[in-house]
Amino acid sequence: MPEETEMPDARPHMRPIICEVAPRDGFQSIANPLPTDEKIAIIRALAEAGCPRIEFGSFVSPKAIPQMADIAEIAAAVKDVPSRLSALVPNVRGAENALAAGVTEVVYVFSVSEAHNRNNVRQSVEQSLEGLEKVTAALPASVGLRVDLGTSFDCPFAGTVARAAVLDSVASVAAIAPEAEIGLCDTTGRANPFEVAARFSAAMAIGAAAGNGWAFHGHDTYGQGVANALAAWSVGVRVFDTAAAGLGGCPFAPGATGNTATEDLVFAFNEGGFETGIDLAALLAVADRIAALPGGATGSHLRIVPRHKVA
Repeated sequence: MPEETEMPDARPHMRPIICEVAPRDGFQSIANPLPTDEKIAIIRALAEAGCPRIEFGSFVSPKAIPQMADIAEIAAAVKDVPSRLSALVPNVRGAENALAAGVTEVVYVFSVSEAHNRNNVRQSVEQSLEGLEKVTAALPASVGLRVDLGTSFDCPFAGTVARAAVLDSVASVAAIAPEAEIGLCDTTGRANPFEVAARFSAAMAIGAAAGNGWAFHGHDTYGQGVANALAAWSVGVRVFDTAAAGLGGCPFAPGATGNTATEDLVFAFNEGGFETGIDLAALLAVADRIAALPGGATGSHLRIVPRHKVA
């Protein structure tokens, strides 16, 4: 038999990119407004821990989400952090407000599920796609765009979302924004690793989406958050939304608990030999601070492990 040769290790060239969403998806799940200074301090601490990307808030109506009423002040205070910053915008007005605040990357979101989209943004999917066209037209070339497809796997009102509907939405987004990053979102946490891999593989094979980037946003409601992220990684996804301490849960998805905890996914990648650039000890310190916020629901596994066993 021919002698086996050791294959070169490609892992140093395969870096997972964590997008920390606790300051947006996490904070907005807390009903009572948090002190602005505390929000700013947490964003800075996450950046100092090495989080390469941070979704720091959303430019939405304060009547809809009072927690984000201070977003312009926060945007002004965190401009100098070393992380790549983004903010969610629901429409053209939100995009214009984000641009006025100096934001250089925006996130537009709609749901694949008609039922959830109407419940969430009071629009049909077709209307949301028209909104995406308007937002895209309003953005200068220097501003980056992420488009998140909520309920890409499951809907709290309609159940399992058909894979064909997801692929149709991906194709529509690619036609409108051919260079945008596209995020498939497991809004309820009901996805499983096999379907995550299958849906991403099918979406990434769409010819019109050849120029788009890819991201996965998962929740850990059913304990599948890390497994689902690793399934997405296995088919070529490199960007992952997570929240320190597992804070969060979509307020418009009944029963959806926290986001996949950043520290849990970072630990998984570390154990596999994949470097995220995040200082796990520093991240856990921030996660402890976030877990202490009044009114927050957290779900991290790693935070309850004795710290001397984590490294």
